Amino acid sequence: MPGNVETVSGHFKKSDLSAEHGLNIRDLRKIDSRIPNLVPTILVRKESILVNILHLRALIKADAVVLFDTYGSVDSRLHSTFLYHLQHNLRSKATGLPYEFRALESILLSCLSALEVEMVFIRNLVGTLLAELEDDIDHDRFKRLLYYSRRLDSFQNRAKLVQDCLDELLDTDEDLAAMYLTDKKNNAERPDEDHEEIEFILESFSKQVEEIVNEAQSMQSNVQSTQEIVELILDSNRNALLTLDLKVSIATLGIGIGTLIAGLFGMNLRTGWEDDAHAFWVMSGVSGVVAIMVAWRGFRILRKIRKVGLSSTHSPRQRRRPFLPLPLGRERIGDGWP
Repeated sequence: MPGNVETVSGHFKKSDLSAEHGLNIRDLRKIDSRIPNLVPTILVRKESILVNILHLRALIKADAVVLFDTYGSVDSRLHSTFLYHLQHNLRSKATGLPYEFRALESILLSCLSALEVEMVFIRNLVGTLLAELEDDIDHDRFKRLLYYSRRLDSFQNRAKLVQDCLDELLDTDEDLAAMYLTDKKNNAERPDEDHEEIEFILESFSKQVEEIVNEAQSMQSNVQSTQEIVELILDSNRNALLTLDLKVSIATLGIGIGTLIAGLFGMNLRTGWEDDAHAFWVMSGVSGVVAIMVAWRGFRILRKIRKVGLSSTHSPRQRRRPFLPLPLGRERIGDGWP
């Protein structure tokens, strides 16, 4: 009966599944749970539709849906919710949609819900962290920001792949028309252009996934802007520390040169100034003046290096010659001027 769930555990050969459902063995590679496949795909075959999107891998037929278990998904809340909605949609015929479309709609709805849940979770994490970075910047928060940025980028790529999968299917009229499995089973002819029902379903989900992708892009832009601002602040602090270190080095250089001069005259050498009453004050003054001059010169050079201006990177403009108009009042002779 449509809507009933039957659980079958075990390993099945690809050859048996392909023979039972009229598939090629290479098609089953897309839904093989042992092979990691990051690219969502919806393959339309003669008697079935193969779906591999995010956490769901299924085979949809005109009167049955075969779900392929992925590791760790049986007991998950998301998988249980999907099974509940799938049974409800398959049993309900109020929508007037064929069996295969109701199954596909349930699968796409579960994938959309998974993207929305993860989007809300990442949004809360990023929003809280950005608010914390406005108050204080430390190593732990900046490390978390980089981690959230990579996670957001991964989520954005997965959502974009889902959108590309739906858009690629919408661009192929033959695949859209071939998705009417119930009509094929009943031998009802359908033109290739008559696929409005499935087209509306796929367009609706494609637009909703596009909104998620746009929100993820906006959030990623905010994260990148915050990273750039944090890096600028850290660079500014680093430059301030380097400037302080240079200032201390320059001051030490000036004091060292003054101390050198005083040390030379303080050695046990006979210079004739040993008995002079003013020698101590003269040498102290000379040493202090030399130290101040060396430090002043170093600070001036440092200030010129730190100064940012257009005049330091571009050559001075050359004075433009005044515009001299042609003299008026001359009479034109022939084809020219005299």
